[in-house]
Amino acid sequence: MQWLSPENIVAVGTAVLGIVASGVMVWYERRVPRRKRIGYRVQMDNPIGDDVRSGRANRRLGLFDETPGMVDATLVLLRIENDGSQGIDRDDYTGPERHGLTAVFTDRTIRGVSVTQPTDTDHLMDHFTADRGFGYEGNRLQIPRVPLNRGDHFKLLVLLAGGDVGRDIRLIGGIRDGEVHPNRSATPDDKPPLFSRAARLISITLTLSVLTLAGIVIARDDHPLPIECARGTLTVTGSTAFAPVVQELAKEYQDKCPGSDITVDAHGSEAGVGELTALGSRSKGSPAMIAFSDGPTPRADGARELVGSPVAVSAFTLVVNEGIDLGRGLSLTDVRRIYRGQITRWRQLDARLPDLPVVLVSRNADSGTRQIFQRRVLGSWERAPSTSLDCVHQDDGSAPVMRCELDSTQKVLDAVAGIPGAIGYSEVNLATGHKGLRRVSLDGAAASVQDIEHRRSNYPYRGVEYAYTYRRPPIGSLTAGFLAYLSQSTGENVIRTHRHLPCSAAAVLPLCADDDG
Repeated sequence: MQWLSPENIVAVGTAVLGIVASGVMVWYERRVPRRKRIGYRVQMDNPIGDDVRSGRANRRLGLFDETPGMVDATLVLLRIENDGSQGIDRDDYTGPERHGLTAVFTDRTIRGVSVTQPTDTDHLMDHFTADRGFGYEGNRLQIPRVPLNRGDHFKLLVLLAGGDVGRDIRLIGGIRDGEVHPNRSATPDDKPPLFSRAARLISITLTLSVLTLAGIVIARDDHPLPIECARGTLTVTGSTAFAPVVQELAKEYQDKCPGSDITVDAHGSEAGVGELTALGSRSKGSPAMIAFSDGPTPRADGARELVGSPVAVSAFTLVVNEGIDLGRGLSLTDVRRIYRGQITRWRQLDARLPDLPVVLVSRNADSGTRQIFQRRVLGSWERAPSTSLDCVHQDDGSAPVMRCELDSTQKVLDAVAGIPGAIGYSEVNLATGHKGLRRVSLDGAAASVQDIEHRRSNYPYRGVEYAYTYRRPPIGSLTAGFLAYLSQSTGENVIRTHRHLPCSAAAVLPLCADDDG
């Protein structure tokens, strides 16, 4: 019987196994939600003093003979890691103190501590200062509120005296919507397992089944492209804030679909939509171009043929030069006073701030980031005129405040980081980790897409990212294929990686539909 062919048997078996595995994973996701987790483990607890009690076989004889109280010295290497599924910010630590966590060494006294970090996370060391709560007293080591991306870690090498090795070592503290927990003991080079034994077994079984089916299909067919792939050329333009997402998705699509050629040329939302409109009006159909826009585009006469679809919810943030420490941030009232030119020096806001002039670093009129800022934060246009071409020299000396306009988000961030007293705005992910500046909370709310998604925050500076085409692209075209790719799991993952919320996710769809543009 033909339906009993090898590929059909493997296909049915794989489908059944996939359904069962999917059901198990759905149950697991509902019963075990995604959490923020900090794990810790003792990678070394060795004696180095000259005390022979407790049968210390690995002691270093005479190392501390002349140091009082150190004959029973020990060294502990403590690894602290983000082994959860989400990144951890400074505000995720729930303790009332300046520091975030406390390491307690039972029956021992801390004599010194050294911090080490991986070579690819050099920003972590900046947080280990006394001003941020780093220090020790007795047997308690205070650890600052260190932000950790998923998989990040740091290590503490602690010199102790007055007790035996093997005594209890605990890490105490709280994480919002998460936990602090011990991990299994390991050598310094070990890594915790990413998956349980059951998960590994299911993954291996599914992989073998899919590979077997793929081998049979390839051996019996003429290498067709995957069903969502399309050949041809495509130009993507528009938002510079959303450009990193589009660039990564374009690269993945081209790697997956031979014969596709996607060029990303972002130079502002309004400019991109205008380019698409002009190209479409000269063509007879739908040109191979997509324009991404931060927020909906106005439907002027030339834009009536544009077809837009919401792609993602984006969070934006105000940023200031690192020399301006605004603490809890700014109120919307203060932001509006600054951008009206009513606040010309930072000390007018707070006597504790430096007496520096306010420098407004803005985007040009083509920017969707600026348009959302005006609509959601200012409630009006930026009123102050541009008074500087280079953001350094004020060309109009009569103006109360210096203001300049730049044509990309990256240029705004670089300018704010390099100019004392500067303030600007950016998409959140591009601003995160940029040296020389600080993100600013608005009305006490931080720019967090997790808080926005779970309705924990009414953070105002956010908007919906739209993808525009001129008329509807033909079915089977590269334009249609790439748009469909955005809503698939790979596209959703890339969008989330860049700290946006995909509109194709059920929980995010109401936020995309409620855009007040």
